[in-house]
Amino acid sequence: MKFTWKQEFAAEFFGTLVLILFGVGSVAMVVLFGSNPPIPGEVVKGGYTNIVLGWGLAVTFGIYIAGTISGAHLNPAVTLAMAATRRMPWWKVPHYMIAQFLGAFTGAALVFANYYGKWVLVDPKLDHTTGVFCTFPAVPGFFPGFFDQVVGTALLLGLILAVVDKLNALPGSNMAPLIIGLIVVAIGISFGGMNGYAINPARDLGPRLFAVIAGFTNNGLTSGPSVWIPPVLGPLVGGLLGAFAYDFFIGGALLKANAIQGEIPGERSSGEDPTHKEEM
Repeated sequence: MKFTWKQEFAAEFFGTLVLILFGVGSVAMVVLFGSNPPIPGEVVKGGYTNIVLGWGLAVTFGIYIAGTISGAHLNPAVTLAMAATRRMPWWKVPHYMIAQFLGAFTGAALVFANYYGKWVLVDPKLDHTTGVFCTFPAVPGFFPGFFDQVVGTALLLGLILAVVDKLNALPGSNMAPLIIGLIVVAIGISFGGMNGYAINPARDLGPRLFAVIAGFTNNGLTSGPSVWIPPVLGPLVGGLLGAFAYDFFIGGALLKANAIQGEIPGERSSGEDPTHKEEM
C-alpha cells in the first residue's frame, strides 16, 4: 500500500480528533454534570476513574482510525521520538505535528459545541472550566510539572516501543491499540495528579488555544498563571528519553540477539502497517 503525505496528514488529523473528542468529552462529563447545588463528596459520572478510562479508550480508537496509514502517532512527542530514533524520516515531522495540533483544536471545538447549552449554565463567564480542555499543575512552579511530564511521557514512549517492536513479544492480531490505550490508563492512574496527565503537547496546547479563542479566562496561556510550557516541553523531552532508553537497554539487546541467530533485522517498527511505502 502507498500513502501520500496528504493521506498521512488526514489520518493524523482524524485520529487526534477522535482522541480529543473522547478524552476531553470524558472530562466535560465529570466537570459539567455535578449536582446543583453541589453535594459534598459527590463522585460525578465516575469521577477521575471515568476520565482515565475515557482517555485510554480515546487513544485506542484514535489508533484504530489512523494506524494503518500513518502509524497513529497522535502526539508530537511520539513523532519526534520516532524521527530521532530513525523509525521515520524527518521530512514527515512537520505535516504529522501540524495535523495533530489541528485535530486537537478541532476536537476541543466540537466538544464545546456539543456541551454548550450546559456549559453556559455551569460557567456563564467561562472563567473556571478551562481545565476541561487542558491541564493545570497541582503545585506552583515550572519544575514539578515539567518533571512529571518527562517521567510520564518517557514511560509512554518506552512502553509503546515495547508493544510495536517486531523483535519483541508482539500483541495478538490488531491488539496493539488496546494495549497502548491501557498504557495510557496506567499512566493516568499512577501519574495523573501532578500536572493533569497531558503527556502530549497537541492534546494540551491545541485545546488550550481553542479555549483562548472561545473566550475562556484563567486559561494558563493569556490569562492567569502561565502554565502551558511544562505540558508542551516536558513530553517532548520525556518522549526522547523513553525512546532512547528503550533502544539502548532493550531494543539493542533484541537486535544483537537476532543478529547472533543469523537473522537480519529489518527496520524497527514505527507502528505503521508493514506494507506501507512512502510516497512524496
